[in-house]
Amino acid sequence: MKNGAKIGILGGGESGIGAAVLAQSKGLVPFVSDLGKIKDKYKEVLINKSIEWEEEQHDEARILASDYVVKSPGIPSTVPLVKKLIAKGVEVISEVEFGYRFCEGKIIGITGSNGKTTTSNLVYHMLKKAGLNVALGGNVGKSFAWQLATEKHDWYVLELSSFQLDDIVDFRAEISILLNITPDHLDRYESSFEKYADAKMRIVKNAKADDFFIYCADSKATLSAMQRNDCKAKKIPFSIQNELNEGAYLSKDEQLIININNNHFTMSIHDLALQGKHNLYNSMASGIAGRILDLRKELIRESLSDFQNVEHRLERVATIHGIDFINDSKATNVNSTWYALESLNKPVVWIVGGVDKGNDYGELLQLVRDKVKAIVCLGKDNSKIIDAFKGEVSEIQESLSAEDAVRKAYALATKEDAVLLSPACASFDLFENYEDRGQQFKRAVRAL
Repeated sequence: MKNGAKIGILGGGESGIGAAVLAQSKGLVPFVSDLGKIKDKYKEVLINKSIEWEEEQHDEARILASDYVVKSPGIPSTVPLVKKLIAKGVEVISEVEFGYRFCEGKIIGITGSNGKTTTSNLVYHMLKKAGLNVALGGNVGKSFAWQLATEKHDWYVLELSSFQLDDIVDFRAEISILLNITPDHLDRYESSFEKYADAKMRIVKNAKADDFFIYCADSKATLSAMQRNDCKAKKIPFSIQNELNEGAYLSKDEQLIININNNHFTMSIHDLALQGKHNLYNSMASGIAGRILDLRKELIRESLSDFQNVEHRLERVATIHGIDFINDSKATNVNSTWYALESLNKPVVWIVGGVDKGNDYGELLQLVRDKVKAIVCLGKDNSKIIDAFKGEVSEIQESLSAEDAVRKAYALATKEDAVLLSPACASFDLFENYEDRGQQFKRAVRAL
């Protein structure tokens, strides 16, 4: 990009502000435009750096005059302004793609419908423990572009959503991980599961023969997407269903085994910090990445055993009168909640609800019959949840606040039960985001 090039930036959130800071640091001229309000902490950055911006409007003439446009992942390519930019021949890219064009380090990219944040943090924990100069970014923490503007790292561990991958052009990761593909965000993909799956496969769009692609051999959707999409990288699978000649698998005596180039790593699954079937997959993928980088086996073993899970993902908040309170607010789809319920081995009072994303609660029916004793709905419209589970549990109550939901769940639970906040829905009806929902839940628990 030529010095002085005009960079239009649609969206004034973490990725947009990161792109603006990077653009300015590289001698480009950023202009940030957001149809909504920009948070005060981001306005402060823009003002301090004398970066031009606008909120609650788009100056279309100015944006259309851009040399390049960096689009927030939350903005679909179908909005009229983006269509006009494309028709005019302006290249519209994601912040991740924009950052990549200035990146001198190597990248581990992690995508999937579920487990991205946990696995990204686990891989980062492992590399940090190994003493590598590594950063964590993308869809978690500081944006990729912001870190490129302010820091210098040899490795970047990036959590990547399908929305971020939609707008890549040249982006390439030396190690790509695809954890799983289950229905989510289908409204952005013309209700096509195949199109959503193909978006996930874009993580290896530019992979070379000496790169690595780590994938779940148990995911039929992933295997199907791999058949439709070319991948030049060396493919390394993981499975808990079958023994593999290369990759990671679960042995009959409950050992996690990773075999790369006939070099075996073995660890009891009972020593893993993250328990549950879904977390075994996350640990396998992370362990493979560690072995590809030739990290010491003992260091990988330590990392997999002493890792502390991310906030709002099966986070144990407190035990009160023998009742465990668990914050899984990050579970914003049915599949995430399936994993949460599957991981618990005690009766559950389940707090569920929010903005439904076309959920099929039938997928949870057997788990609810087996494990859930009562439901507390936390949302403005709970009719779909009530219709799905009435007659399956003895008690279903409704609530419009985290505090009220926690009080009701506490009254329904008894010693040796678990109260699980795992909403299976977005949070925007009652909360700012899933973090706000999780924080309010934790405050309510601690106030009991």
